[in-house]
Amino acid sequence: MSTQDLFREDAQLRECEATLLRADELGLLLDRTVFYPQGGGQAGDAGTLTLPGGRELRIADTRKGEGGEILHLPAPGQDLSGLDAGTPVTARIDWTRRHAHMRFHTATHLLCALVPHPVDGCSITAGYARLDFHMTDPLDKDALTAGIARLVAEAHPVGHRWISDEELDANPNLVRSMSVQPPRGTGRVRLLAIDGVDLQPCGGTHVANTAEIGAVVVTKIEKKSARTRRVVLGFATVDTSASSPASASVTLA
Repeated sequence: MSTQDLFREDAQLRECEATLLRADELGLLLDRTVFYPQGGGQAGDAGTLTLPGGRELRIADTRKGEGGEILHLPAPGQDLSGLDAGTPVTARIDWTRRHAHMRFHTATHLLCALVPHPVDGCSITAGYARLDFHMTDPLDKDALTAGIARLVAEAHPVGHRWISDEELDANPNLVRSMSVQPPRGTGRVRLLAIDGVDLQPCGGTHVANTAEIGAVVVTKIEKKSARTRRVVLGFATVDTSASSPASASVTLA
């Protein structure tokens, strides 16, 4: 049974009322949720489910199940009694964790705009993000950091729209990822649009404006293979926008 994924249309939602459909060894299945399941390189959400009477279950992770199901995985060591089908719950995400995912995920799209090469791997967590680019040229860490800071400071709106599978097939250049294909099966594909900067299929959660990303820096660039360059992002401890990012330019060394 497919779960209504409320986060697809509004990533700012932090909680929702839902009904428990099933509880088994695979996890807890709700009819609707604000929890994002691990996928597309982005980590799954954590948070809580509040049961009638106020009892809270800690959710350690969220994963995809069969047929569009979204499974909420309880943290170990909890009382899982009384989880009957039809039980109403309040699903509430760990917003600090989710917002970090959103900031990093949108930052990786800025990075894609600065490095015009296909992506053959990615990981987005609350502590860091990385993209692996299929390329042979070296990259400059300071130039990329300055470029991201400039795009953040320019405050580009971030939104999404849907296109049909046929429209995507007619525009294959929209797909940047070599390792993760856009989710299909519903007849439509979600496009993430950063106004004037980037447009590509993506089912992840994102901030509403690049200014919301804050200070993100390139912490490491690695040569993973003859044709792969890995770029790792982290949150800055200082305000890098103070160094006039608007005047910075990004070049591939």
